[in-house]
Amino acid sequence: MRAILRLEQATGLDRTAERMQRIVAAAIRSQRLRDLLHGVPIGHPLHPALVQVPIGAWLSTAVLDLMPHQRRAATTLVAIGTAAAVPTAISGWNDWASLSREQQRVGLVHALANGMAIALYAGSLAARLTGRHGLGRTLGYLGMAAVGSGGFLGGHLAYKQAASVNQGVPDLRRIEDGWHAVADMSALPQNKLLTRRIDDIAVVVYRDGDDVTVMLERCAHQSGPLGAGQVVQENGRTCVKCPWHGSTFELDGGEVVHGPASSDQQVLPTRVVGGVLQTRLP
Repeated sequence: MRAILRLEQATGLDRTAERMQRIVAAAIRSQRLRDLLHGVPIGHPLHPALVQVPIGAWLSTAVLDLMPHQRRAATTLVAIGTAAAVPTAISGWNDWASLSREQQRVGLVHALANGMAIALYAGSLAARLTGRHGLGRTLGYLGMAAVGSGGFLGGHLAYKQAASVNQGVPDLRRIEDGWHAVADMSALPQNKLLTRRIDDIAVVVYRDGDDVTVMLERCAHQSGPLGAGQVVQENGRTCVKCPWHGSTFELDGGEVVHGPASSDQQVLPTRVVGGVLQTRLP
């Protein structure tokens, strides 16, 4: 749709985005909390999982509001959905702060629509609790319209703009089956990141003694160049830290240690034949 394309190119939103980034950074300072909100502990983005609760509760409310003698149940579901919307929104803002500029523009309007939905459902809850069920139903249906609009933009972010999806997975589809020569073992320095190519796909090579890691070079979060990243120690584990947004992955197995990435970085199997390091698809 042309309207969505214009929204992606709406540079007038950039100043607001910069201010909101500062607010989010000031409000969520703990690395552990940021990782939790990104979904690092579960290996999956947390925000889309949390979204199911408020939308499910509010949609069920819309159905109950069409049925007789369901005021109490509808009020309960409005309360559940509105309460669940708060941590859902916080996790969304945490993810939004590390998106690209075009994604952030769409994300701002997505957040505005959902914020309106939360306000309308909060008003709906207040009206229902004070006996004004007709007003509560009206505000609820307006809230459903707002959250539907926000959901449409959320789908655009995920499926068109690839926000919060693993950016490295498409590279796997471009590597042919079978073993591929990467480098002579004798040419690999110790404890240093190197970038090599397999079928034109960049991979990171890291040697620690006789152990060698071959990892997709594009960061799972926003395609940052891990080959230009920094080798760091996290709780005794040797990791690579993305130079763009700080996503940190264990070099031994690709496990995500710190976000904003929420999924592991793909590591490829290796073997050494005749002194030559080889790798293949998992």
